[in-house]
Amino acid sequence: MVGRGVRSRSGAIGYAGCMGLGTAAVTLRNPKKPDLAPVAVVALADSGALHLCIPEHVRIQLDLEEIDKKEATLADDSRRLLPYVGPIEIRFGNRVGFVGALVLGNQVLLGAIPMEDMDLVVVPSTRTLAVNPSSPNIATTVVKVLP
Repeated sequence: MVGRGVRSRSGAIGYAGCMGLGTAAVTLRNPKKPDLAPVAVVALADSGALHLCIPEHVRIQLDLEEIDKKEATLADDSRRLLPYVGPIEIRFGNRVGFVGALVLGNQVLLGAIPMEDMDLVVVPSTRTLAVNPSSPNIATTVVKVLP
C-alpha cells in the first residue's frame, strides 16, 4: 500500500499509511559542558517513535546526568523504567534542537519530538532524513496564542 501525502502541524509532508524510517548523520552535544567534544553519530530516524534515545556509551561520552526516570512502552509492548538524561543539543544540516533523551539500546534513535522541533522529514524513497523542503532556510513551527 502506498501512503498518500499529508501535512503535519509544522507543514511538513508525511505519508499516511506508513511509518517513516531513515538514517541521518547528526551531532550530539552536552550544552552544559562546552569543553566536551560533540559526538557525531548515524541515527535511526523513526517517525513512529517519540523520543530521542541514546545508548549508554553516548551518555558516558557526553557526561549527561540522569534527570529523571520514565516508564516506556517498547515496540514489543513490554514496559521498562529508563533513565532520562539531558539536556542534549542535536544538530542536523542547518537545524538545531534541544531535548532530553531516554537511555536505551545500541543505536541513537531520533523520534518525532526532536524531528518536529527541528522541522525535519523522513524521505521514504531514499530512507533518509531531510530538512523540510517547505522551509529550507529556517525551521518552522506552529504556536497557538490563547486569548
